[in-house]
Amino acid sequence: QVQLVESGGGLAQPGGSLRLSCAASATIFSIYTMAWYRQPPGKERELVAAINRSGATHYANSVKGRFTISRDGAKNTLYLQMNSLKPEDAAVYYCNAQNTYRDIWGRGTQVTLSS
Repeated sequence: QVQLVESGGGLAQPGGSLRLSCAASATIFSIYTMAWYRQPPGKERELVAAINRSGATHYANSVKGRFTISRDGAKNTLYLQMNSLKPEDAAVYYCNAQNTYRDIWGRGTQVTLSS
């Protein structure tokens, strides 16, 4: 069964913004570290940002100052606010939930940059 569902992807202009959402269960949000990964065409999947149960965050150097990861416990939703988008941000973005025993992935949402 699908446990993570991404949304919010689409077409954006360079310099524009998008907000990605990842709907999860209350159980996942209570015991998992949450993260966003992305996979550009022809490249390997890479970590974009992560947030642990205490709220501590980590960002890839390529997105620092532009992207913000957050989690809303009331809505059981993970967000990735993407500002100042660049052509190299184009990728399929995946929601991830990880704990000691499990690693759960969403099916991805496409982010496309216009030219």
